[in-house]
Amino acid sequence: MGAQKINKNISIVLFRPKHAGNVGAVARAAKNMGMGKIIVVGSSDLDHEEMEQRSTHLAKDMLDAIQYTDTLREALGNFQYIIGTTARTGRARGPFVTPREAARKAAALASQNKIALLFGPEDTGLTNEELRLCHCVVTIPTSREFTSVNLSHAVMILCYEIFLATRTTDTSSDGPRLAMSSELEGMYRQMSELLARVGFLNRENPEYWMLDIRRFFSRTGLSSREVKIVRGICRQIEWYAEKGNK
Repeated sequence: MGAQKINKNISIVLFRPKHAGNVGAVARAAKNMGMGKIIVVGSSDLDHEEMEQRSTHLAKDMLDAIQYTDTLREALGNFQYIIGTTARTGRARGPFVTPREAARKAAALASQNKIALLFGPEDTGLTNEELRLCHCVVTIPTSREFTSVNLSHAVMILCYEIFLATRTTDTSSDGPRLAMSSELEGMYRQMSELLARVGFLNRENPEYWMLDIRRFFSRTGLSSREVKIVRGICRQIEWYAEKGNK
């Protein structure tokens, strides 16, 4: 598959952007780098005229094709690999990769999978809960004196690295087709409930203890069939536990 077609499988997801001008600048960057589409979550009332001014008329088609959704899970449900972004680090927010590393991974997967590049609000960024939906998290190296990067600049940096990676990565062979985010999240919910029930997870904060499990499966890269197998195992354990308690 050619680089241009691969890029069309890569979408930019903006979670609750605050400024219409930034969305317009993102559309321009996406058009420059040949990205597939833009999804805006929770900000459907942005000033379209301001977006057009920042995007220029050549990127108007990107603006007109923006998809608006109410929730992040709805926006990400059909994607098979999600790359989050943050300027803040910490154990509960990784695993962290550079833009170049993320780009290589996206280029290798995009021929068979839909890839989402997730960016948070300009003022707060993505929370730990939102980053849990991601397979990996990008941090952009900056000067320690000023680590905050403008939204459209962050989008351009990551898209540029992907643009280069799709032209230097061997995409002639079909990579693995991964399970969709909605399938994985259903599996994680089932596992969390089961593991809390049998005493493996702390019921006070099960999501924190699920982090390592999420990271393990993210590294593995499960297919839809493999997700069904894991969920089948969980159902069998649930049945056995119920039977033993009778």
